[in-house]
Amino acid sequence: MWICLSDSFLSIVNSDQDPTVLMVRARHKGDVEAVFGPETQVTTIPGRDHQFRAFLRRDIVGMVIAQAITQIAYFNFKNSVKDPYLHDAYAQVWGVMADLQEIRPCDTEPRQGFRKHPVR
Repeated sequence: MWICLSDSFLSIVNSDQDPTVLMVRARHKGDVEAVFGPETQVTTIPGRDHQFRAFLRRDIVGMVIAQAITQIAYFNFKNSVKDPYLHDAYAQVWGVMADLQEIRPCDTEPRQGFRKHPVR
């Protein structure tokens, strides 16, 4: 699962070592700690897809992410992102995901030859 927060981008996946634990991964140093606290033990593995990793209990991850959701105070997510590089990355993701809509943002007509959403 990708989690896009105003100050951090996380990738959260199952731990292959313990079913009660999730691996919280980040590409940018400090992102995991920004979300889960400065005391969070983060391992750095250079050359990996996400080089910063923490192994955290599922219930803790769920509680922290749920709390972040309940604290949303913005009306436009991209405008809430202060870091210009993170903002630009999210804007690119927004554009790619917008292409999944049959009617693109700001358009009024369906696209010709649009391929419907894949099978779930």
